[in-house]
Amino acid sequence: MYGVVIMLKSPFTYSQQIEKLREHGCNIADEAFCEEILSRVSYYRLSAYFLTFRRKDGMYLPGTDFDKVYRLYEFDRKLRRLLFSVIEELEVYLRAQLSYCHSHKYGADGYTNPANFNFHHNPNDFASRISDLVRGSDKLPFVNHHIKKYEGKFPLWVIMELFTFGMLSYFYAEMLTPDQKKIAHNVFKTSVANAKSWLYCCTNLRNICAHSRRLYNSTFSVIPANIPNMDKYTERKLFAAVMAVRALCPSAEKWNNEFLPAMSALFDEYGDAVILRSVGFSADWESLMIK
Repeated sequence: MYGVVIMLKSPFTYSQQIEKLREHGCNIADEAFCEEILSRVSYYRLSAYFLTFRRKDGMYLPGTDFDKVYRLYEFDRKLRRLLFSVIEELEVYLRAQLSYCHSHKYGADGYTNPANFNFHHNPNDFASRISDLVRGSDKLPFVNHHIKKYEGKFPLWVIMELFTFGMLSYFYAEMLTPDQKKIAHNVFKTSVANAKSWLYCCTNLRNICAHSRRLYNSTFSVIPANIPNMDKYTERKLFAAVMAVRALCPSAEKWNNEFLPAMSALFDEYGDAVILRSVGFSADWESLMIK
C-alpha cells in the first residue's frame, strides 16, 4: 500500500538476544559461550535450529538447551561440507562424461550448433550463458589462452570446466534423446527420466550446501524420482536428496568406503542432538545407503 511506512525490528544487543532466548524457555548455562556463538553465527541464522524445539505458542519445549541447539548447527555445517565434497566429485565426473560423449559425436565445437540439441534448447540463451562464464573467468590462464590464441573459441571439454552443476544438468536435459539414453544407460545405469530428475535434485542440494543454507529439519522443494523407501514425508527430506547423489555417484567403492563411514561417524558424534526423522533418516539408514 502506497504511503504506508513499514517499521522494521530494531537490532538487539547480544545481551538482549540472550535474554530473548531465555524468555522463550532456552536454558543457557554459559553466557560468555552463548555470546561468542551469537557473534560468530548470528542470532537469526541460529534461530532456524530452534524450530525443532518450538511450540505453537512460540515458547521452546522444556529442556531446550543452547549447547544442544548449537551442536545441531555444527552437525549441519559439517554435513554440508561432507555432501559438497561428494557432489564436487560427481560434478567433475559429469563434465568428463558429457564432454566425451557429445564432442566425439558432434566435434569439439558441436555444442555451438543448435541442431545437436533437442527442441527445448534455446541457442541464444545458451550462448549468452557461455559468454557470461567466459567474461567472468577471463583471468584464468586456460581461458585467457583460448581467447588470445583461438579468438575466444573453446572445445567442449575446455568450456565445460566453467560449467556449474546446474549448467551441466541443463546441458544433459537438452541433449538429443539418443544421446541422453546413451549417457543414462552407460553412465548412470538408469532411465533418462531418472537421470534428469536426480541431476536436478543434486543441483538443488549442491546449491544449498554451497550457500550454507540449512539441511537439518528442512523441507526440500525438489523430489527425486523413483527413490525406494520413500513416503510423502521423507521424499522432501534430506535422505531422499542424498539417495539421489548415491544413485549418480560413479564409484561404489568410494561411496561405501569413504563417504558412508564419514557420514556414520558424523551421526555418531552428534547422536545426542540429532533427531533422525528431522532429516528423513530411519534407524537402518546405513544399510539403505550402501551402494
